[in-house]
Amino acid sequence: MAAARRLGVAAVGLGGRFCRLGLNSINTMTKQRLYFAMPQKPPTHPAVLQPARSMFIQTQDTPNPNSLKFIPGKPVLESRTMEFTSPASTYCSPLARQLFRIEGVKSIFFGTDFITVTKESEDVDWNLIKPDIYATIMDFYSSGLPVITDEAPRSDTAPSEEDDEVVLMIKELLDTRIRPTVQEDGGDVVFKGFEDGVVQLKLQGSCTSCPSSIITLKNGIQNMLQFYIPEVESVEQVIDDNEEEEKEVNST
Repeated sequence: MAAARRLGVAAVGLGGRFCRLGLNSINTMTKQRLYFAMPQKPPTHPAVLQPARSMFIQTQDTPNPNSLKFIPGKPVLESRTMEFTSPASTYCSPLARQLFRIEGVKSIFFGTDFITVTKESEDVDWNLIKPDIYATIMDFYSSGLPVITDEAPRSDTAPSEEDDEVVLMIKELLDTRIRPTVQEDGGDVVFKGFEDGVVQLKLQGSCTSCPSSIITLKNGIQNMLQFYIPEVESVEQVIDDNEEEEKEVNST
């Protein structure tokens, strides 16, 4: 993910966007409008005539070459985001469960109006798995099932009565200035804690394994937080145990 330069501009002039910083190694994001229709065989009797199902789906590149953003043109989650990093984590989402059945899918991220799919590695060809992803999304929305069930855990950064003034300021800045722009690139950043001047954040979606995630944290998010909140000394990324194990495997 490439966020540092844009976030630096936003911290000074508040006119820049945060996530794509114009790094030479990152191409301008492109959108592709896709149309998929599933024609049905002619009915044997007019009484059983059913319309063919159709759906427009856009795809959008992200700074992470292994992540692709799918925009179904319909709401995904109303006012939150949610990440699924394993099939076991999809117990509360029929859609995520179906997407994980596609070979080569590593993780799923839901935004308010988009779905970010991250593939296992560069060896997995997007051209081979995209048709299955399109079909799964279209079939799911045709089913009428909820994207997530009532048993889904909450993971937002809403203020609480236990938050002190500094934490409230950090959460407000994350929610109003940082998270919306990160989500445009198919990811998210979630507040995990603040202690001894260090803000702990977890990157999600396309940001999780993005080659530019450290730049995003240090030159982007950290600079903006320090600009508005003098109490912030640094920003650190929180990594789950399974992500840590994966990094160790990839480094060997």
